[in-house]
Amino acid sequence: MKQLITALVIATTCVALTACGERGESTQVAQDQQRFKWKLVTSWPKNFPGLGSAPEKFAQHVNKMSNGRLTVEVFGAGQLVPGFEVFDSVAEGTAEMGHSGAYYWKGKIPAASFFAAVPFGMTASETNAWLHYGGGLELWQKLYKPFGIIPVAGGNSGAQFAGWFNKEINSIADLQGLKMRIGGIGGEVMSRAGALPVNMPGGEIFSSLQSGALDASEWVGPYNDLAFGFHKAAKYYYSTAWQEPTATLEFLINEQAFNQLPSDLQEMVLVAARAVHDDMLNEYTARNARALQTLITQHNVQVRTFPDDVIDVLKSTTKEVINEMAEQDASVKEVWTSYKAFYDEIKRYHQLSEQAYLENRQ
Repeated sequence: MKQLITALVIATTCVALTACGERGESTQVAQDQQRFKWKLVTSWPKNFPGLGSAPEKFAQHVNKMSNGRLTVEVFGAGQLVPGFEVFDSVAEGTAEMGHSGAYYWKGKIPAASFFAAVPFGMTASETNAWLHYGGGLELWQKLYKPFGIIPVAGGNSGAQFAGWFNKEINSIADLQGLKMRIGGIGGEVMSRAGALPVNMPGGEIFSSLQSGALDASEWVGPYNDLAFGFHKAAKYYYSTAWQEPTATLEFLINEQAFNQLPSDLQEMVLVAARAVHDDMLNEYTARNARALQTLITQHNVQVRTFPDDVIDVLKSTTKEVINEMAEQDASVKEVWTSYKAFYDEIKRYHQLSEQAYLENRQ
């Protein structure tokens, strides 16, 4: 009888374990077979060089890595939502993802601008180091958490040129009343310097320069400026990089949609975003150099620089603007404290390494 009972217990246990195993396998198979379709809205024209191609590359990476389990459809500015409504679209769940620039949301989140560009601030490599190894990304995600959005770095165009002007800038007086397309902290700095900053999508800049609605505009740099044909609409090209020594873009991810993904698909989303982020800086570095030569040799563009007194005013005004922002907003103060501490440390190091090398090389 004891042997019979033991045999029955063993048999029952084996049946139960087999059933559990089958249920576990079935659950895993079901997860592996589940399909997700996401929409990704952007602030750029569809397939626009650099900026617009980044989300397309992201979609391709995810589609391929997931073997079709997660497909991402990319919409350019205006195709599903206007370019400046990307943030709200992702927050509301109209789209699961977005691709844009954090300084576009400074009206609702003043501290957001610090994750895109800080005038006279850190370079692209320095900003990347702060984001991924200095606590910057955690602060960024904390900032967007109340909106149900997870931000991650989504590309970097490197230092941006000062822009295109239809009048020469020989002194600070030439900025008075200047209607210029410029956003973020740089826009506030130009405003205090006497200019009239305008925030508009990239697709509207050319016609505005041509019609006189704008006197000047910064955009990105030679690669994108050549693509838009700005040399046909403005006379003077100023290279002085001050307003955006780096231009970090962002992928915006709807938190609820992200949490519904299996862990392996979540990892694919994050890894694909990081790959695109790193790739963009490489692309812009190469293509900006070639595009600048095209502008100079084929279109006779004369590259100019701002006078020292203009730079001095912009630099001192930048300090005033940021200090005031930090005094008025606790989130700005928290982000700026972290940014400034990392900036001071990395600046000292680079003065002895990269800056010294650039001054010494032939």
